[in-house]
Amino acid sequence: MAAAALVIFFIVAGAGVAFVAFSGGPGRAREAYLTGGRRFFRIVLPLLYLGVGIAVPAVVIASRHSAEGGVGTLAGKQGTKQVQRGKMLFRQTCASCHSLAAVNARGVTGPNLDQIGQVTRQRVLNALRIGGTGDGRMPAGLLTGANAHAVATFVSSVAGRGNP
Repeated sequence: MAAAALVIFFIVAGAGVAFVAFSGGPGRAREAYLTGGRRFFRIVLPLLYLGVGIAVPAVVIASRHSAEGGVGTLAGKQGTKQVQRGKMLFRQTCASCHSLAAVNARGVTGPNLDQIGQVTRQRVLNALRIGGTGDGRMPAGLLTGANAHAVATFVSSVAGRGNP
């Protein structure tokens, strides 16, 4: 999104520079604007603003899927059944210890899952199997089987992506 805004800014700035250059410099550009060039500004600039006004929201809407399961307006967006089950199990089993912005969890004893680096599905499965890092602070085998896989899928898909 930020890249699109930057590109649009430079396109608009480039169009302004091209206008000044092809008009014979700043003095001639001013003269064109104040005289016969008004038609250009009355037609092209509104079209440019209309185009940007349609393009920017279209880019934002098109990229909404990348924040699925996040916070804010996308908090209620439905993912796959496994992700939804993992979300429910995380809230029931893990949220009291771990912080995770996607479910507004503010645990205090376990690590903040949004800040511990890359959280892969296998990393979560290993943590559930051996009990975190194996130092005894998290019970081993807290979730197993399909429940462990559901939580691992959910956490790996949202950790580090939510902004509270």
